[in-house]
Amino acid sequence: MSEPAAPTQAPIIVTALFGAADQAFLDAQRRAYFPAERNQLAAHLTMFHHLPPSGAAELRQRLVAETRGVVPPRARLAGVISLGRGVAYRVESPELEAIRARLAESFRGSLTPQDQAGWRAHVTVQNKVEPGEARALLERLKAVFVARPVTIAGLAAYWYRGGPWEPLSRHLFGG
Repeated sequence: MSEPAAPTQAPIIVTALFGAADQAFLDAQRRAYFPAERNQLAAHLTMFHHLPPSGAAELRQRLVAETRGVVPPRARLAGVISLGRGVAYRVESPELEAIRARLAESFRGSLTPQDQAGWRAHVTVQNKVEPGEARALLERLKAVFVARPVTIAGLAAYWYRGGPWEPLSRHLFGG
């Protein structure tokens, strides 16, 4: 995907992409539990929240190197976690963690404090609700949760301009 002409100084978000069946499941969970008026995005697994726009070309090259001809990382939904005012599925993937660590090292000097902190891989399905509502959903989801594999199909980068994210590039594993 080509870079938009003369992008404004928008930060870049990097996510892992799920396979179609897992994306459909997680999107359904998000539609069911996320406040509708705030649900502007598909379910996603954020790897970086704010990379500098000046690093777009380098980031694209690194994402290509991490995915082209590479077997998708193994991953699984490993549990349900509280976000205080929301709920998320915890994702475990040592291979995806290794990719993130390599990318973090590449952008070490320009990471925000949030992206420098330890990574808690998760997919938010509810957020910005009253704590009691979040606790109730947490207990409901924990009661029926069964750990299972999820497919990580690729990595993607987006411009963040305040609303829904604007695609910058997509990189599928093995492709």
